[in-house]
Amino acid sequence: MKSILPYVFGLSAFALTACDITHPVAVVGPGTTLRGTATASFTQGGWFQVTNGAVTCRGQYTLTPEPQTVSFPVTCTNGLKGLGTATYSTPTEGAGTVLMENGEEWRFIFGRQALQF
Repeated sequence: MKSILPYVFGLSAFALTACDITHPVAVVGPGTTLRGTATASFTQGGWFQVTNGAVTCRGQYTLTPEPQTVSFPVTCTNGLKGLGTATYSTPTEGAGTVLMENGEEWRFIFGRQALQF
């Protein structure tokens, strides 16, 4: 008789990956708008990647006790780095800021509202 255990583990792994949610992101800085996507995982936190064609920026956050607000480091291919903070208004939408190390403050928008940028 075959064990069903491998199937149970396979379905569990599929169910966990199916919990990832991807939504649009816009990061608006001085004279530029970067667009891309963010993926939130209920087990690992989340990550995003945006680009304007010339520069790409990425960030990743971990789960926190306060699920409505997250902070995350941002690194860009042009050498800029920063620290972002975002607040969820719904489970898939929200906004915040990224304070870049050069003193610039960029807007960080995710969810449907990011499509307006």
